[in-house]
Amino acid sequence: MPQLNPNPWFAILVFSWVIFLTIIPTKILSHTTPNEPAPMSEEKHKTEPWDWPW
Repeated sequence: MPQLNPNPWFAILVFSWVIFLTIIPTKILSHTTPNEPAPMSEEKHKTEPWDWPW
């Protein structure tokens, strides 16, 4: 049964995982987001208690 011979398939598996784990993440992480997040102020907003009408 040739499908149980691991010689060519194991090499294909290893090389494909090497590509997935090294080349593709670097290409994805090299993209920059169009809108960088702006730092938010640390002052607290004033909240007023709201009474229910009933």
